[in-house]
Amino acid sequence: MAADLVISGGRLVGRVGTDEPVDVVVTDGRIAAVVPCGEAPQAQRTLDASDAWVMPGFVDIQVHFRTPGGTDSEDIASGAAGAAMGGVTACVMMPNTTPPIDTPDMVRDVLALAAGAPCDVRTSAAISAGRAGERLADLPALYRVGVRVFTDDGDCVADDALMEAALEATTELPGAVISQHAEDPAIVAGGVINAGGVAERLGVRGRPAHAEVSVVHRDIELARRTGGRYHVLHISTAAAMQLVAEAKRDGVAVTAEVTPQHLVLTEDDVERLGTTAKMNPPLRLASDVTALRRAIVDGSLDAVATDHAPHHPALKDRPLADAPPGMIGVETMASVVWSELVASGQMSPGRFVEVVSTAPAKIAGIADHGQPITAGSRANVTVFDAAERWTVQAETLQSRSLNSPWAGRTLTGRVRHTVLAGRPVVVGSELSG
Repeated sequence: MAADLVISGGRLVGRVGTDEPVDVVVTDGRIAAVVPCGEAPQAQRTLDASDAWVMPGFVDIQVHFRTPGGTDSEDIASGAAGAAMGGVTACVMMPNTTPPIDTPDMVRDVLALAAGAPCDVRTSAAISAGRAGERLADLPALYRVGVRVFTDDGDCVADDALMEAALEATTELPGAVISQHAEDPAIVAGGVINAGGVAERLGVRGRPAHAEVSVVHRDIELARRTGGRYHVLHISTAAAMQLVAEAKRDGVAVTAEVTPQHLVLTEDDVERLGTTAKMNPPLRLASDVTALRRAIVDGSLDAVATDHAPHHPALKDRPLADAPPGMIGVETMASVVWSELVASGQMSPGRFVEVVSTAPAKIAGIADHGQPITAGSRANVTVFDAAERWTVQAETLQSRSLNSPWAGRTLTGRVRHTVLAGRPVVVGSELSG
């Protein structure tokens, strides 16, 4: 009997004993076999993976698809299309929507909109009812409809007792995690970009690094006390990263992610990019970038996530202090990380797979993604051409918004094919019907 799909002639990351090309045979949405190149059975469809890596599909655990309430900037269809083009087979939407995603019915509604998308779209839910920071949402009820990530992202859970209660709740909800936007609002107090020389030159209020550090310190101590699972969203400072690394050594259940932009850009880029480079937490100093790059390579930080934050051009076309924070990135994540860290020799291909696929899937409890390319695994697969060079054009990305900090930049490495549960959704770097 013919296979459904053969991914032919690619190399597997981390394959022990040989670097020879293989054929990956897919039947009924799962990997049926991995055989030497040319030995696969006949298939209904073949994807050429020659001179490319065959990897587990990428997983982005922090995206904003603006549904409901902001679909002029993005919707699930456009966001999922961009994710698929970026090799992302699973993603987690954030709940800071209008209204916020804080009830089981809201979860069901947004997931119904994601049915049939070219990416496995999941959603987080708010920690606090209405994201108001006053009382817990019904976390057990949200858990029962499949939510595993709880966050008030966009706002910090500043109240000590509320954060402690949320962390305690995860001890009764296996696999659940509390994800924190770690910026103390009392310290930020209306800040626009990183507190420092650029903010002074531009005449705007700064967002101090210790706004992040103080929250991460408090939350780690709460996680230590309660035994709850804690995750730091889009970490931006060397000092907060060091707290995470120390807590891990102590056995605290803490993980942290970093965005591509915090691994590459600094506060100086705000003067070059304007409102496109405004985000929360803000772009920091070159010394922070150096420390975060070292940490994502050596394992002190766990995962890369994009904080994909589209905004309609009219919203970004405002003075720096008035424009909303955030930048798009789900379609370019893998290429940026590969260009900056793997192509430069700082990160191995195996570590790349860990930070963009395996680790984020584990953090968010996403089964059937981030799994090795072996017989029996769900066929969520990305074929990545590490040699292809391409120039990012914001207008040709799938997002409804244009706020990409990488526009005009030539990157090394591009997704050639994306396969979701055995279904090719991107073929030859183009969406497949």
